Amino acid sequence: MAEKEQAIEKLEQIKSTALAALVEVSREEDLEAWRVAHLGRSSAVMGVFSSMGKMDKDLRPLMGKAANEVRQALESALEEKQGVLAEQALKKALATEQLDVTLPGRPVTRGRLHPLTQVLGRITRIFGDMGFQVYRSPEVETDDYNFTYLNMPPYHPARDMWDTFYTKTDGVLLRTHTSPGQIHVMREHAPEPIRAILPGATMRYEQLSARSEIEFAQVEVLVVGEKVTFAEMKGTLEDFAKRLFGEDARLRLRASHFPFTEPSAEMDVGCFVCGGTGCPVCKETGWLEILGCGMVHPVVLEYGGYDPEVYSGFAAGMGIDRSTLMRYRIDDIRHFRNNDIRFLKQF
Repeated sequence: MAEKEQAIEKLEQIKSTALAALVEVSREEDLEAWRVAHLGRSSAVMGVFSSMGKMDKDLRPLMGKAANEVRQALESALEEKQGVLAEQALKKALATEQLDVTLPGRPVTRGRLHPLTQVLGRITRIFGDMGFQVYRSPEVETDDYNFTYLNMPPYHPARDMWDTFYTKTDGVLLRTHTSPGQIHVMREHAPEPIRAILPGATMRYEQLSARSEIEFAQVEVLVVGEKVTFAEMKGTLEDFAKRLFGEDARLRLRASHFPFTEPSAEMDVGCFVCGGTGCPVCKETGWLEILGCGMVHPVVLEYGGYDPEVYSGFAAGMGIDRSTLMRYRIDDIRHFRNNDIRFLKQF
């Protein structure tokens, strides 16, 4: 019985010592040190649990219950002290920190569409008003779709017009223009009439300058049907250019050559950057080419599944980057992919 009284008295002493020490704690960092000292593995109360194996069997349940009560009392006191210190810290912060709750909140900056995406959306809407549908085609192409089916068989000198990125897989490349999409859409819809645009990214290994990039966006225009004429092509493209650049835009259509169209032409718009006086963007000519066009070559129609004796069509390919340069009077095409927020936030 004396052993029991001594053990109980020891537990009460442990409890009193711990609670007295807790009263002296005034900082949150000191509270953690108190927890380790009085509730940690090496604490006095945990030592009681470790020594119970040496006690008499009849005494163990009583001591276990008493030790648990002391531990729970210390844990409750710790939790209460944590709340008191947290409240004191909050009051101190409110009293000392400069916080004006009447100030308006900082607005969240909203994102916006990239200028190239904005112009692409406008181009899509313009052609949509004309009855064209949007068609997507692969950016990774085969040599046949990129060249052969467009009237450029192997070793044809016209292939040198494009500085092509080839992959490690034989015959697979990054498309140099959106024209391969013509074959895809024709083979999917032949012999039905087609009025489609094919937007997407293209890649060429070109010298970086104010007017050229390695990657740029294009939109391919394709019309196939019976009795499609060059005059229809000219009227469609001029109407498009006027809607995009404004009714006062200066336009010209001049003869050119492309292997996949015959006859072929290029459409230029008067340079808005320099007003036609000449600058690096227009190569000092006062004009900037915005698209190439022409009547779809009979060989291309055949590869697409159309009889060139019955069907005809026209195609055009335009660079979105250059069109955006003209529309917003931008002096360097490289701004589009530099990710400079000072530039992008202007649109």
